[in-house]
Amino acid sequence: MLLSRLARVSQEVAATSARSRKIALLAELFREAEADDVPIVIPYLAGRLPQGRLGVGWKVLSRPVTPAAEPSLAVREVDALLTALGEVSGPGSQAERVRLVGELLGASTEDEQRFLFGLLTGEVRQGALDAVAVEGLAQATGAPPADVRRAVMLAGSLQTVAEALLADGPGALERFRLTVGRPVLPMLAHSASSVAEAVAKLGTCAVEEKLDGIRVQVHRDGDTVRVHTRTLDDITDRLPEVTAAARELRGERFILDGEVISFDDDGRPRSFQETAGRVGSRVDVATAAREVPVSPVFFDALSVDGRDLLDLPFTGRHAELARLVPEPMRVRRTVVSGPGDLAAAEDFLAETLKRGHEGVVVKGLDASYSAGRRGASWLKVKPVHTLDLVVLAAEWGHGRRTGKLSNLHLGARTADGGFAMLGKTFKGMTDAMLTWQTERLRELAVDESGYVVTVRPELVVEVAYDGLQRSTRYPAGVTLRFARVIRYREDKRPQEADTVETLLAAHPEVRP
Repeated sequence: MLLSRLARVSQEVAATSARSRKIALLAELFREAEADDVPIVIPYLAGRLPQGRLGVGWKVLSRPVTPAAEPSLAVREVDALLTALGEVSGPGSQAERVRLVGELLGASTEDEQRFLFGLLTGEVRQGALDAVAVEGLAQATGAPPADVRRAVMLAGSLQTVAEALLADGPGALERFRLTVGRPVLPMLAHSASSVAEAVAKLGTCAVEEKLDGIRVQVHRDGDTVRVHTRTLDDITDRLPEVTAAARELRGERFILDGEVISFDDDGRPRSFQETAGRVGSRVDVATAAREVPVSPVFFDALSVDGRDLLDLPFTGRHAELARLVPEPMRVRRTVVSGPGDLAAAEDFLAETLKRGHEGVVVKGLDASYSAGRRGASWLKVKPVHTLDLVVLAAEWGHGRRTGKLSNLHLGARTADGGFAMLGKTFKGMTDAMLTWQTERLRELAVDESGYVVTVRPELVVEVAYDGLQRSTRYPAGVTLRFARVIRYREDKRPQEADTVETLLAAHPEVRP
């Protein structure tokens, strides 16, 4: 497939807000694509490079290159060149990057150059998100959309399913089953403003502790244990205590969902940063495990003894979990019988907060496990307003913060796949955080104008805020009141940040 075709579809998708039209455009593109094009086409449409960051800064991209008169570049040719670009290192690397980028842009038409600039800077904004791509893939191949969504959920990869579908047709979906050893995307929770709201929506439900740890999915097949993150990364070698705990359980073959968390000597949870630092540590794991040991705490079972439990109601899955996992290794919970039992739910939240955890997750008892989606039957409740937002830019500080990137420009996701700025904050940052974010944001910088450094929208930050107020200064018509940084969420992708729609729905009183 020619890059020009992909660039044109990207432009057309960006120009329409109609979901049906986006799907039709992508379906037509997929019909033309070869199976080997898919691992490149799908991430490109979502504004991602399969290679990740390539070390190409704005200075390299800002050099003018005369565009080609006619399109000739194939997407696989572009991918090979970008792979070579990402492998450049050592003396003379900057000059070699300039040469390779010049070669690529010189072979590109004006439209292709524009598209490549967007990819390399992280600024593609055509709104071709994975959910729309799934619908387009289904339409292109004649496969039922629900079956494609489930296959993607079980494969953990849209690209893998697309390659199989385009090569072998709808029958290929039968290959994608829940398999021990192959991680699936986890089920996620929506937010509720209070326990009362959550219980009113769900009726009879379980109220569980919300742990401030790292989400994990643990697979065991005999003596083989693998541990995966919510983004499906394999972190088994970093967590020997989790492997040991899994081997002590009664079952021989299972998939469990839970969190790993570190507790201090008093049995209270350590900070998220300590747990995240331990999980992220790859060097001298034995010493790290002694200094910051982590414990697995499980709350769901996806497969036990070769039986797929995804379609079971939560009561059935939890019964299997309780049979397999001893109580100290299961998340604390209470079951309430609807709004009439609200006091018990409120008491459980209060006790959870006293134990140092961040809130509760209220779960419907009849719901199946919606892997890879935010199910309406899981509602998280925290005692303060928090959002996961994306850093769009930062301002150089002054006074004691001179030389540090301080004031963050915060953005929420929009329906078209972009980001809308909601305000700024320089509050809640420690000296260590300021140093870290300055280094990290400079790596993501794409432009510097005066005291503002614009960055690729890749870094997710959790902020607390006191409320919303209307504002004509910002594109969503609202701004955050008294926003302050809680922590960075490097375990989350920008596509997982909160949306403007979610924010406005939570504050109907200030809807612009």
